[in-house]
Amino acid sequence: MPVSRKKIVVSKFPLRLMPSVRRIAESFSEKEGVSLNQFINVAVAEKLAHLQHEEWLAHRPKATDALIGKALEALERPTGPSPDEFDRVPAGYASVRRKVSGK
Repeated sequence: MPVSRKKIVVSKFPLRLMPSVRRIAESFSEKEGVSLNQFINVAVAEKLAHLQHEEWLAHRPKATDALIGKALEALERPTGPSPDEFDRVPAGYASVRRKVSGK
């Protein structure tokens, strides 16, 4: 059975940068040991990842006390053999999550 491969199309895009921005970008691309083109591609990809993450955060279901409680119960449920003595949580330890959530 032949393996289908998607062809990646690379397009050219004339980009106008302010001279000061270009000088700084060239300086950092040299420090990174990559071409200016690759440096700009990575910078745009990082910005897009950040924006996509912000968008995902804005649209995800909001955490409710019930969902948080359910998640904490699942995390505290034993999953196998008990931990060794040196791996146990010390007596009196309070989780930061519980301090913040007030539980």
